[in-house]
Amino acid sequence: MTLLFYTASFILDCLLGDPYSWPHPIKAIGNWIQLLTNILRKNFHGKSLYFAGGVLFLLTVGLTGVLTWFILMLSAKIAFWLYAAFFVYFSYTTLAMTCLAREAWKIQRTLLSGDLVAARVQVGMIVGRDTENLTAEQISKATIETVAENTADGVIAPLFYLFIGGPVLALMYKAVNTLDSMVGYKNEKYRAIGFVSAKMDDIANFIPARLSWFFLVIASFILRYDGRASWVIGLRDRKNHTSPNCAYPEGAVAGALGITLGGTHEYFGETVVKPTIGSGTKPVTQKEISQTIHLLYTASTIAFIVFACIYLLLF
Repeated sequence: MTLLFYTASFILDCLLGDPYSWPHPIKAIGNWIQLLTNILRKNFHGKSLYFAGGVLFLLTVGLTGVLTWFILMLSAKIAFWLYAAFFVYFSYTTLAMTCLAREAWKIQRTLLSGDLVAARVQVGMIVGRDTENLTAEQISKATIETVAENTADGVIAPLFYLFIGGPVLALMYKAVNTLDSMVGYKNEKYRAIGFVSAKMDDIANFIPARLSWFFLVIASFILRYDGRASWVIGLRDRKNHTSPNCAYPEGAVAGALGITLGGTHEYFGETVVKPTIGSGTKPVTQKEISQTIHLLYTASTIAFIVFACIYLLLF
């Protein structure tokens, strides 16, 4: 029955994505993080912000786990159909495959229309870097990098934790990931208060990032991209990122498409120097955005099938 719930969740994400008007646990987690961060900043300063960051992490991830568990247990006591509905809905909301694809397609269409200003605004909604002065190629690269990275932490990692610990563990992982995306920056503003969250996100994504590289390589062969280069570049350039995990999926995509990603970017007005990922010399265009989306869907589907098969064997 549980596997049926997981399957329903994956299908719902494929069909619906994340409708903006629907209530969403991740939105609530984001609002909580913002509120708690503001409170902690008023009471902690200097090096004590490292401690505050630990408090922020524990209260956010802990509360997410406790509330999810409580709602599931309470609904189970009321009626099985209510428990099933909450189980599937919570599981479904941890997956971001279709939402991610839609945002990327939206940017691609805007680039094709020639509206560079609008494309900069759109890509600014899904990346952390400054986008005001990006060229069309830089926008395409930023979109591809985001889709590649989020293939890991937006789909495959939540699936990984979902099959291990159900929606409770999957939503706790999403809380960790949301913390990292909001406060896990290595600049003056967030370095202290986001330190714990950033490190815990690195730990949480350690295995899923490497699995994502493997699934993206398989997807590259299936889609008849350069599967061999996807394997080689993913391994060769795995350390070419400030994160210990991001270069795995980005390297797999860069190799598969024969392009180069990464490099120096601006974050909150500060220049962050990063090494490049990949060996491609051709210009990156909107075409590669579509190809990356195809890799996203294919790798995610492979991951679900593999995890489901392992689950059946073990349980």
